[in-house]
Order: sequence, then C-alpha cells, then structure tokens
Amino acid sequence: MYLITLDSQTDFDGWRKAARAFALHHVAPADVEWHVQGQTKDLGPGLSEAPSLPPIETESTFTVPANFIELARIAILYRGDERFALLYRLLWRLKADHDLLATMSDPDVAQATTMAGAVQRDAQRMRDLVRFREIGREQKAHYAAWFEPEHHIVAFAAPFFARRFADMPWSILTPDVCAHWDGHAISFTPGISRTERPAPGRLEETWRRHFQPDRLTTTDAPVKRRRNLEDASILGPLLADAERWTGGRIVQRPETPMKRKPAADDLETLREEAAHCRACHLYKDATQTVFGEGPENANIMLVGEQPGDKEDLAGHPFVGPAGQMLDRALEEAGVDRKKVYVTNAVKHFKFVPRGKIRLHQKPNTPEIRACRQWYEREVSAIQPDLIVAMGATAAQSVFGKITPIGKNRGRLIDLPDGRKALVTVHPSYLLRLPDPEAKVLEYQRFVEDLKIAAGLQKKAARAA
Repeated sequence: MYLITLDSQTDFDGWRKAARAFALHHVAPADVEWHVQGQTKDLGPGLSEAPSLPPIETESTFTVPANFIELARIAILYRGDERFALLYRLLWRLKADHDLLATMSDPDVAQATTMAGAVQRDAQRMRDLVRFREIGREQKAHYAAWFEPEHHIVAFAAPFFARRFADMPWSILTPDVCAHWDGHAISFTPGISRTERPAPGRLEETWRRHFQPDRLTTTDAPVKRRRNLEDASILGPLLADAERWTGGRIVQRPETPMKRKPAADDLETLREEAAHCRACHLYKDATQTVFGEGPENANIMLVGEQPGDKEDLAGHPFVGPAGQMLDRALEEAGVDRKKVYVTNAVKHFKFVPRGKIRLHQKPNTPEIRACRQWYEREVSAIQPDLIVAMGATAAQSVFGKITPIGKNRGRLIDLPDGRKALVTVHPSYLLRLPDPEAKVLEYQRFVEDLKIAAGLQKKAARAA
C-alpha cells in the first residue's frame, strides 16, 4: 500500500507524475492513497510514505486520450478528497479501454464529468459575483474583494480578473488563497481564515491588517500552482472538447450569454445601494446620486459620462440640454427611447463652483474606477445586447481602459463578455461646438452612429 503526498490541493503535475509511475508499475488503484501536504494522516498498517518504485526496465509505455488530461486539469480543482483516487482509477482503466470516456453511463466517467462541470460553474460564479471596493485614494488606491469559492479555483480564475481589471491594483481575498494583481503580475498569499472573514463594511480593515503595502508578500505562485495558472486559458477549448466526448453533459457557460439570465441584482436594489455610495469623494459636493433609468429588459444600454447640473438637481439622467439633444438624435435615428436604458459612467456630478454657476469637470481615472462597480452591476441586471459608450469617460468605463473615440467610433466592437459595444461622442460635445456648420455635420454623424443601434433594436423586435 502506497501513500502519495501532493504539494497542494491543485498539484496537477505532481498527481500526473505519480499516477503515470504507478500505472507503468502496474500498481492497482486500490493500493494507492492520495494525500495533500499539511493534512493530518495516520499511516495504517502496510502504508508507506513516499514509495520508492524500481526503475522501469523495459520501454513499455501507454497513452491515454488527450481529453482525459484536459478533463483531469479541471476536475482536480474540485473540493473533495476522492478526486485524486477517481482520476487515477480512470487513468488505470483507460490503459485497457481507450474509449472509456465515451461511456457516460459509467459511474467513474459520470462522476469526473460532474466534478469538472461544478468547477467550471464555480469559476463563472466568481466572475459574476466578485465586486471590488476601493481602499485608499488617488495614486495610492487599491481595490479589494472577498469571495468564498466552493472549489479550488482562485489561481485558475485569477487571469480573468487580471485581463478585465488590468489597469487597477486589486486583491481577491478567500479562505483558500489570496490573489493579488499589481498591474504586471499575479501573486498569491495564504488565505484568510473564515473566522476573520470581513463583515460588511469591514473589508478595508481586513485588507490593511493582512495586506497593506509594508506587509504584503508579493511572492510568485509556487511552481505547480503557477503552471495551473498558465493552463487557465484552456478553460474554453477544454470544455468544448469535453462536450464532444461526453455527449454534451458538460455545458460551457460563456462569460456573458446573449440569452438573458436571472439578474444577480434588481435595479431598485441597486438604485437604493448607490444612493449611499461613498466609494469616492464626489458624493460630498453632489446633490444626490443620479442612477440609470429605463426598462429592465432593455437590449440597448446608453452610457454617458456623468450627470450635469440639471441632472444633479433632478436626480434623473439626461434631462438637461444634452439629454434633449440625445432624445432628438434617437428619434431621428429610429431608436425607441422608451425601450433604452440610459445611465452614466460616474453617478455623481463633478464640478467647480464659479459664483452661482457650477462648471462641469471631467472625472479622473480613480473616480471612474470607483464607480465602475455600478455600471457592471447594471449590465448584470439588464443583460443588454449592445452598450453605447457616449464620450471618453463612458468608453473608459465600458472597456476598462482609456479608449480613443476617433478611431473606434461608428462600428460594433466585441467586448470580452460577448456583448457588442458602440463608441460615439457625447451629445454635450455637439453643444460645445462653436462653428454652426461643424455642429450640423457632427450631429448628423452622431445620428448615423445611433442608426447602428436602431438596426439592432429592430432586429431584436423582429426576433421577439
């Protein structure tokens, strides 16, 4: 009887090396026990630690389907001690039956497939639910979130957040392991005990106690965990392959399916939460939060930059001169305004006082970042097919980075979550043009941009 101790819960390379050696030495699954370093384990009679197998004297070898290796990479992230033995049992049986994985009625195949599906769903849940909160201000700002995964997915899912929030330093705290992004590389530190789980509103205190800059250890992930991290990019094609050989039992959930799904938040709940938002300093001078408005099933979302003076006083988006111009342009373009959801990238009015006048000021990057959580949760609640970014601030919020208007406007752009985006100018830009002829030409160009949205709206209406 042999006992194998793996380096970590996600030590796929260690499991693969040991499993292959046992299989080549014809060690039956019943004669192997799998264990993870740090777990307490009593060595029973006949159980030896770190077995030393004799060298293989022949050139004997064997192959297994590539899809098994891909399935094992995901299934090994499942939270359950039985996964190591199950995967070795499958490997052992594949030596004799190369087509075993096509038999979905087989209990071992079905169990491994179920494990992989659970891991994939948990990774999607993490992408859907993680919400960052700002810690610090301006140049020293950091963003943190708390998440409790069901399975060992943190290193596997971390690259998604590095791509999605590439321009902001963040930390995702979990009981298993904490992931950190400094703008260049992902690093990992030990997890936080559930007894230290940050209570609502205490996330900043927890982060500062464990991870403030003078204490944060930004060591690279262990070699084996780093390999798993590099393999995280195979999630999509891996599951696509798995579908082919499992008869469709693993269904990949795209990052944002175009079919509507139940919203994580309803708009009224979001509106109430945003009314008390203190993520940046803009709330101190603004009259109120100006949240988005429109039907919850809108397939088009218009994103402006920030509320203006009239919107700040009224508490509704696009009710001032820019809103009137937008309404006129939407009508000329053929967009039904009543079926569109309208919001802003920043929900508080930023201005400088000049006597009795409040002069509009452009939001900066930390302010856009602080408010982006509301935009993301609005998207999650509404599930629009098209997002129209009006102005540079809106484009930065939608794309998560500075996005030039000139070279990106007037065409549909694929977003990482599967939606479409359209970049155009903000209607207030048209109001500021001093040349009447230029104003007419730019207005017509703005209408032409909105006609792209009108075409999508009409297409959706016909499909319905």
